[in-house]
Amino acid sequence: MTAAACPYRVANPMMIQHWNALTFVHWRFPPDAVQRLLPPGLQVEVREGSAWVGLVPFLMEVGLPRVEPIAWVSRFCETNVRTYVTDDSGRSGIWFFSLDASRLGAVVVARSTYRLPYFWAAMSVQREGPIIRYHCRRRWPGPAGTASRAAVEIGAPYRPEELSALEHFLTARWALFSVAGTRRRFALAAHPTWPLQRARVVDFHDELVTAAGLPTPTGTPLAHFSPGVAVRIGRPQSEQLDSYVTDRA
Repeated sequence: MTAAACPYRVANPMMIQHWNALTFVHWRFPPDAVQRLLPPGLQVEVREGSAWVGLVPFLMEVGLPRVEPIAWVSRFCETNVRTYVTDDSGRSGIWFFSLDASRLGAVVVARSTYRLPYFWAAMSVQREGPIIRYHCRRRWPGPAGTASRAAVEIGAPYRPEELSALEHFLTARWALFSVAGTRRRFALAAHPTWPLQRARVVDFHDELVTAAGLPTPTGTPLAHFSPGVAVRIGRPQSEQLDSYVTDRA
């Protein structure tokens, strides 16, 4: 099993999602600048002396097990701002500062079930040859008008042996944390190994990272593109992780 291989299988997924035409854009941050925004019991993960924050825009398709998807309901754009954490039991996962989606129904459902900080936004994803463009403008809840724009030049695929430990650290993530009142929640997201391609940010303007309370990113971001993966989303668990089976095969 490689560092990029999912160690879990979700036996009874709550949802099947397809994360398509996705770009990871990452920056280094001082660990203290990220840690101060985390809830009690979560510790920011540090790699190469830095905390890492990602802006991740993509196309989402959501389905329910054994239910045929409805295109205008289940397909929409999404952009999330995230970092990487461990809890006090040593479990590793993603902490989302925000998630913007262009489908209001998805925002309402995710806020009520997974307690994730979703926002409704006007969004688009367009590809012309090697250039993919992402646009996002937040609608609700506020501050309305918070925007993000990125144009990314997509390059050649990576061979598995070309990817570094840092690249696995930033992309191979299988769980998420959220908070509901005084209880922390945890859910699994099991999927195949990411097929990653080289990427270069050629145009960029973002207000989502600073809207989360983070400092303005500095330096050239580390970018990766992926055509996408299918993801089995587990049910949110408050205490016991009884909805997944560790895959030792």
